[in-house]
Amino acid sequence: MTQVLLVEDDPQLSRDVAFYLTQAGYQVEAIDRGDWAMSHPDVHNGRFDLAVLDLGLPGAPGLQVLQHWRAQGILMPVLILTARNSWQERVDGLNAGADDYLGKPFRKEELLARLEAMRRRLQQDGQLRLTVDGLTLDEERHTVLLQGSENEQELTATELSMLRLLMQKAGKPVSKQQLLDSHYGWQEEKADNLVEVYIRRLRRKIGEQRIRTLRGQGYVLQQGDN
Repeated sequence: MTQVLLVEDDPQLSRDVAFYLTQAGYQVEAIDRGDWAMSHPDVHNGRFDLAVLDLGLPGAPGLQVLQHWRAQGILMPVLILTARNSWQERVDGLNAGADDYLGKPFRKEELLARLEAMRRRLQQDGQLRLTVDGLTLDEERHTVLLQGSENEQELTATELSMLRLLMQKAGKPVSKQQLLDSHYGWQEEKADNLVEVYIRRLRRKIGEQRIRTLRGQGYVLQQGDN
């Protein structure tokens, strides 16, 4: 059974979301403080498969919680759930390592659909290694290793799925829509801007020159002297 950590300080909303998820077959643990989420032992030992995280939390804001998790190498997919629905705050959350974003108020059907998509992606990620032109992607460990480097770079679930597609099509253009479709099938307004956020993050991890922008076509993972 998929284990979900729900971090939400609104008691009624927390109860409602926990009920929705339990009815859908998830096992849910709910807490209501950000500092508890950062120190929760079961987060650090890998018990939880997914997290639903509010941004406006007592103890520590959700963005700080997410940044702490990623800094500690905790790579479980995270859905940000918040009333702060501005575009800039979406970008801030994604830059901090979130995998998806849902603004309040929301319909339970959309929440469940997004978590189901995240769960399917988890099930698809097998013990696979993909190597292309000096890059080795380890899907089990959510890391990428550059040839000649001793340090692996950790990847969030979204970074993993997008880099996988770029590597599978290395040397060929990959459109923004293909990158969007590779991860949860985002269909939100301005969703193509999310691709730009993640491309910037991938470039920081594998090198600015490894992913080239092709105007009107998308992006291409460079091979050799291409």
